Amino acid sequence: MHIFAVAEHRKGELAPISFELLNLANSIKGSGKSNAIVISKSTTAFAGQLAKYADKVWAIEDEAFENYNPESYIDAIFEMLRGREPALLLIGDTSFGREFAPCLAVKLSAPVQTDVVGVDLSDGVNISRYISQGKVMIDMKLRKSMFYVLTVRQKVFKNGPEVRGNIEVVKAKNTIVPKRRFVKYIEPEVGEVDISKEDVLVTVGRGIGDFSKMKIVEELAKLIGGVVAGSRPIIDYGWLPKDRQVGISGKVVNPKLYLGLGVSGASQHVMGMNGSELIIAINKNPEAPIFEVAHYCVIGNILEIVPAIINKLG
Repeated sequence: MHIFAVAEHRKGELAPISFELLNLANSIKGSGKSNAIVISKSTTAFAGQLAKYADKVWAIEDEAFENYNPESYIDAIFEMLRGREPALLLIGDTSFGREFAPCLAVKLSAPVQTDVVGVDLSDGVNISRYISQGKVMIDMKLRKSMFYVLTVRQKVFKNGPEVRGNIEVVKAKNTIVPKRRFVKYIEPEVGEVDISKEDVLVTVGRGIGDFSKMKIVEELAKLIGGVVAGSRPIIDYGWLPKDRQVGISGKVVNPKLYLGLGVSGASQHVMGMNGSELIIAINKNPEAPIFEVAHYCVIGNILEIVPAIINKLG
């Protein structure tokens, strides 16, 4: 089976998910090969970066691909795949992928699964994904087909070997006139920090009690070289800006250290941070769900424990 990872890029930069997809492809390819597909007006720079992690890069070039258009992308990939079945297509579970993948699956008459966290090709196409807001992980075997389309959760397949493959430039064969057109990028407001890129996060939850206690959280974060983030209740209270929210409805994070203070561990929050390298949780409730994913669990009052940590570090 051919395995293709569809690269995602914006404003001249490849998204990290592009390389994560190739890490997954390389881990499941067996004796086969990993392939990257990149679509752009000019693919030279992108293709060179992707070739470090793919056995082959298919660089689809055309003036029409200066900006992302799902109709054009789907048509270009469909034409490129002719005669190369069976094939498994990996697409990032991003706003790009969630729009693009189901439409491509329909075009290919292929089964599609979203937000995948595991793939096994030893006996057909088997995938793992979470359901019930992250409370249950299930394994599924997809029906037999010539093509399969999967969207893959970000920051799951972060590591993989370099491959150093070759590049083939493909001239697009456009067969449609898109019904939509690109107008402009509307950028979100830029916060003072991007918690998805921080190595140390001190995340506060409802258990902090009241806003006056946020001061000691800021002090602790500064001492350990981190920044303060929050669970959804803290954001809803207005104690931290929206861009500091950890969780599926906020930002997915994977810091080297996640320190949770009074965070109960709702499923949507846990799904946004359970990829952290080291998770330490402090909560006075011994039944708090956060303890199910934490590497170190401290049962106690954070308003007593945090000052003691600050005194020790100070």
